[in-house]
Amino acid sequence: MSKHISIVDTTLRDGEQTAGVVFANQEKLRIARLLDEVGVDQIEAGIPVMGGDEQQVIKDMVKMKLNASIMGWNRAVIADIQASINCGVDAVAISISTSDIHIQHKLKTTREDVLERMIKATEFAKKEGLYVSTNAEDASRSDMDFLVQFATEAKKAGANRIRYCDTVGILDPFVTFERIQTLISRAGIEVEMHTHNDFGMATANAFAGVKAGATHVGVTVNGLGERAGNAALEEVVMALKHLADNDLNFKTPRFRELSEYVSMASGRVLPAWKAIVGTNMFAHESGIHADGVQKNPLTYEVFSPEDVGLQRQIVIGKHSGTASIVAKFNDYGRVITEQEAADLLVRVRTLAVELKRSLFDKELIYLYEELAK
Repeated sequence: MSKHISIVDTTLRDGEQTAGVVFANQEKLRIARLLDEVGVDQIEAGIPVMGGDEQQVIKDMVKMKLNASIMGWNRAVIADIQASINCGVDAVAISISTSDIHIQHKLKTTREDVLERMIKATEFAKKEGLYVSTNAEDASRSDMDFLVQFATEAKKAGANRIRYCDTVGILDPFVTFERIQTLISRAGIEVEMHTHNDFGMATANAFAGVKAGATHVGVTVNGLGERAGNAALEEVVMALKHLADNDLNFKTPRFRELSEYVSMASGRVLPAWKAIVGTNMFAHESGIHADGVQKNPLTYEVFSPEDVGLQRQIVIGKHSGTASIVAKFNDYGRVITEQEAADLLVRVRTLAVELKRSLFDKELIYLYEELAK
């Protein structure tokens, strides 16, 4: 595994392609600023050839002079790349399908034509001094020999990297590792993972690709994206840090802030159970878990809540134990005995079942006061 992994965020392009999602221009600029501040290496800002607001916001983003590279997404068409150049971006993604099902049914052309279009577009972009990611759309359903040929020709044309797109999310981590290792060894070019979550394995597949030697990972905040979404920025960065001992020096305490803003701007709820940034990550109700966390957080938490901008919560409900109740009252500034906690727990469990949820703080206080009468 390469120690330096570049994170390429496509929230503003692939994320906005989520059905029904549109970012206002000011939201796009704010998201770009936040991405830059947390440590993203490259921001895929949008599709310049769309014109209008899309071009204007990309131009405004370039004027912000962020530390992150600003990339425009393009088809393998000279006019698309010229539109990106007109916006002032320093990098372009040039995308064309490499699977036979796409070549025959979507593009209605041949493998030879695909190679010709890609080479022509890549050479044009390089002559204009741009960083180039040549994207193999639907790479995961492409013939490996043709994909190697595609990557080899892209490298000859000057491409800086190949984007390996699991466009319909059909990979698993074991297949991913094998294929990425093969592609890198045969084509000798840097690879970016671009994984979709149709089977819930986008982050795992991105991680497997990195293990196999990929140097770039395409992500979106909260895993936003078409259909089931993409690999999530916060998941990939924290997995690399804690599971691969590869700290990318991101400002991870701002992850919750970033996730909340993108959730609001996209109109998509941030679930409590969302990996890394969901509020349930550090909410403990089970008596055994809550007791363990209070004695040593590492018993049930891999990293601290502050690392991602969250707070630990001890929740009182059906599965709570007496230790949680005693600790909760300590938070209120009250000391109760173990016997009082045990008596209160009986009522807590009864009420939690009746309400079908955990209890609010005031409800717990009311139960205690009723018990004390």
